[in-house]
Amino acid sequence: MAKLNINGTVREVSAEADTPLLWVLREHVGLTGTKYGCGIAQCGACSVHFNGEVQRSCQIPLGQITEADKIVTIEGLSEGRSHPVQRAWAAVDVPQCGYCQSGQIMAAAALLAQNPKPADHDIDAAMTNICRCGTYQRIREAVHMAADIGTTGKRG
Repeated sequence: MAKLNINGTVREVSAEADTPLLWVLREHVGLTGTKYGCGIAQCGACSVHFNGEVQRSCQIPLGQITEADKIVTIEGLSEGRSHPVQRAWAAVDVPQCGYCQSGQIMAAAALLAQNPKPADHDIDAAMTNICRCGTYQRIREAVHMAADIGTTGKRG
């Protein structure tokens, strides 16, 4: 049994050591907001925060995770979608199909935690997740809006 700190709660999980965190979250814990996209850490649909850094969960084997590691999924990012990134995503109407959006939001939240006022080039460099619908302009707009919300509590 592995003990994992997921969204602030320690959970016991029974799975093989080589099982990717993505499948542990989805199949063993029941947190399905983290999506499977490619399985090779290229698309970012499976992005979570791992010890405060955005990581592709499809490439983190269970055997490399300890109870001291802190995992945050889209479900644990905030109560009631109140995180500034989630609020901005809704205000800008970023998603089209929506499949990649949990990973996009996790990447944007990690960016803003490290750089509260990113320029366009900072956003472009940090947001490496793939959006098949091509909503990159709206994603950038939402990141800027979230930066404004995050510092003031409201847009403006």
